[in-house]
This record gives sequence, C-alpha cells and structure tokens, in this order.
Amino acid sequence: MQIPRLANIMQLAWITPDLDRSLAQFRQQYRVPEFFVMEAKFPAEVFGQKGDMNLRIALANVDDMQLELIQPIGGGVNFLYSDVLPKDGSHANVFHHVCVKVHGTLEDWDKHVAGLAPDMPIAYTGDLGPEARVVYTDQRNTLGIYVEHVWFSEATTANMAAAVPTYRSR
Repeated sequence: MQIPRLANIMQLAWITPDLDRSLAQFRQQYRVPEFFVMEAKFPAEVFGQKGDMNLRIALANVDDMQLELIQPIGGGVNFLYSDVLPKDGSHANVFHHVCVKVHGTLEDWDKHVAGLAPDMPIAYTGDLGPEARVVYTDQRNTLGIYVEHVWFSEATTANMAAAVPTYRSR
C-alpha cells in the first residue's frame, strides 16, 4: 500500500502583514495564549530566484497540530509570502500552506524529495543548515495552497518541543 501524499500533516500556516496584530487575534478569538516568536533569515530559492528569506515566525501547538503565523520582512525572495497579502494595506491572516513532516533520517528525507511527483513541483527550497530541511511544493492548482515538506534532526525536534508552547483541549 502506498502512503498518502498528505500523510503526516503537522502544521497549518497563515501569512500576515502584522504579526503582533495576528497574535492578538489568535489570543482573543482562538484562545491560544502564547506563541514562540522568532526571526529567521536564511538563503533560499523561490521559483528559481535565489536570495535571502527574512521572516518573523510565530509557532504554537494545539493538540497535535502546530499553528504558524508568518510575517515577511525585508526584501529578498519573500514574495512567496508577501504576494498573497492584501494589496490595499489592510490586515488579513491568509491561509498559505500545510506542512508535512518527514520522519527518519536524512536518507529518508532524500528519498521523500526524490519521490515527489511531477505534478508536485518544488517552488521553494530553504537552507536551514545541517539539522533541518525544507521544500515547498506548489499545489495551488489542486489544493489552492502550497505544501511544505520538512525534516528535523532529533536535536532540532527536541529543541522545538521545548520552545514551542503546547495547549491541550482534552
């Protein structure tokens, strides 16, 4: 039996022009008290264009699902995120992608990426260093969103578990 391509979804992600405003909305409307907030800058390639990705990211876990809010900052190749935001300057939390986690070793990651079908073109690759891997496939023609694929080393997984707050509904 083949594993479904959307197996291991672990995250839902929204893009925002104002992370602080979005955090307040998620606290008030969705009762997520706190997020782990960080700034990330790293080399990336988006639709063949190389440059820096410069983001503010907020993460929180609710049960077994991670919520991610991303604010693109600066220039570089942030257009993957900034292009979906309202052009009139209004505020919005725009649903952008789900994230599929690849479990196992780097060899398992390499097999996963090599097995991505031709109808799942890689739109974005980020260089997060030796302890993490990330690619986005462009699924806008079928799902209306991107699909992020990630792999984390055991150490990175443990560090994230310690840093990102988790809230339980049961």
